[in-house]
Order: sequence, then C-alpha cells, then structure tokens
Amino acid sequence: MTLEQVAFDIETTGFGVDDVVTTVGFAVPLGVRVFVQTDGRAAPDVEAAVRDRVETHVKVSTHESERALFEAVSGFVETRFRDEDVLLVAYNGERWKGGFDIPFLRTRYAHHDIDWPFTDVPYADVMPLVTTRFNTTISGEDEPRGDLAGVYDALCDGKYSDLDPFTESSEAVTAYENDRFAELVVHNVADVLRTRSLGRLAERYCSKSDFNVKSLTPTTEG
Repeated sequence: MTLEQVAFDIETTGFGVDDVVTTVGFAVPLGVRVFVQTDGRAAPDVEAAVRDRVETHVKVSTHESERALFEAVSGFVETRFRDEDVLLVAYNGERWKGGFDIPFLRTRYAHHDIDWPFTDVPYADVMPLVTTRFNTTISGEDEPRGDLAGVYDALCDGKYSDLDPFTESSEAVTAYENDRFAELVVHNVADVLRTRSLGRLAERYCSKSDFNVKSLTPTTEG
C-alpha cells in the first residue's frame, strides 16, 4: 500500500529556543491548508489576498497566538491524519543544525505544555533522499544544490519558485514583523508545494527502501 504524502513546512521568527512559530502549512491532495498566528494583530482578508496570488486551492486561518495556532494544528491533524494512510514529509525537517521543523515544533509544543499532535503519523525527510538519489548540480556551478528552492529548481519545473514572493527565507521574518501576513502565507504555500513536488518525484523514481520512514509517536502521551 502506498501512503498518501502530505508535505508540510513551518515559518518562525528565528532559530533560537525562544523564537516562535508563525505559520504551519500542509499540502493535502485537494490543496493547501495554512495556519498563521498574528500575535494579536489584525489580519483581515488574508485568505482572499492569498487566493488572488495562488492558483492552487488554499484555506487559511488566522490565530491570535502561537498557542492558539498549535491547538488548531492539533485539531487538524487529529481530524485529517488519524486512521488515514498518510506519510508526513518535510524538506530538511530533521537535519539542519540537528533538525529544523520537527525539533522546533517539539520545543515550542513543550513550551506550551500541549500534547504532541503527530501520534501514529509516519514521517520521512525528503532532503537526504533527493540530494543523494538525484543529481542536483547545475552546469557551471561547483557544488550540488541542497536548499529547497535550489533543488526544486534543478529537478522540477520551477513554477512554485515563481510563486514565492521572497528571495531569501529570512524575508519571512520581516514580513511577519511588518504585518505582511498574506506574503508570509504565500511563501509558506510555495515551500509546501515545492516539498510536495520533490516528494512525488522521489516516489516516482526511487524505491520504497530509499525512504527513511520513521514514527513520530512519542514514548508516552499526556
């Protein structure tokens, strides 16, 4: 049985233990589901502004705090993932500086003392798969590409990179600080769609044994 891939990506205010998650996005078969927290600031018509820029169907919800965002994400995972044949995938989710998306979420969920949502959800990181099973070196460049945008542009059609309003991921922090929530969400949508494309590419050309699938179920719950 082939698991249905669900790509996800997060945005944060930085890389420190006290930084917060601003956005969590999931690419599901019918479109993209994005959760964004505004730190209590007004964010009218974010979904409409995003839909004006994105061809893919996108559903966006805004939340007043990181805690509220996590509670909404947990509810989505509970409803959407449980009892489904889903494989959660991320790009560089557990490798950069010891990991990013998954370890960052663990730290922030623990900070709020909220139960880990990804119980009984299998997970695979797309980065080590595509960077070792595909040639990602661009002619004229000395080193193979390893970043999400670079690998996607090397192996796929590039249309989701054209969607991204930012050149550097650090611009997502500035957008959040300046209340440019629609741009932040569009960037997140571009990232989850790029991740999904790479996951599907690997699924098409790599063996099941190449996917290093692991369980995200914690040893104890509650």
